[in-house]
Amino acid sequence: EVQLQASGGGLVQPGGSLRLSCEVHGLDFSRNAVYWERQAPGEGPEWVASIAIAGNTSKYADSVKGRFTISRDNAKNTLYLQMNNLKSEDTAVYYCRHRGVRGQGTLVTVSS
Repeated sequence: EVQLQASGGGLVQPGGSLRLSCEVHGLDFSRNAVYWERQAPGEGPEWVASIAIAGNTSKYADSVKGRFTISRDNAKNTLYLQMNNLKSEDTAVYYCRHRGVRGQGTLVTVSS
């Protein structure tokens, strides 16, 4: 059974930073793609960022490009999302997803 556990969320002021982690279990992480998505209150899920299995290329939603950085550590079965210059519109529950499986999310609240 594939299990994805996101952590690292919290309350941060606008302009602040957070680093999210996603631990992956039940999957050969080094051979599979896992990506970040988010869901704001009352809205549908939004893809945020993806990274190649080798970690050498990444893609971002326009709304986070230049502020967020996705990375992965295949030895630790962990996906990361470094979020800088956070804005109120980044407030959402952040999830990691592998195909049809979305793990438990972590809440990010950006507010002064």
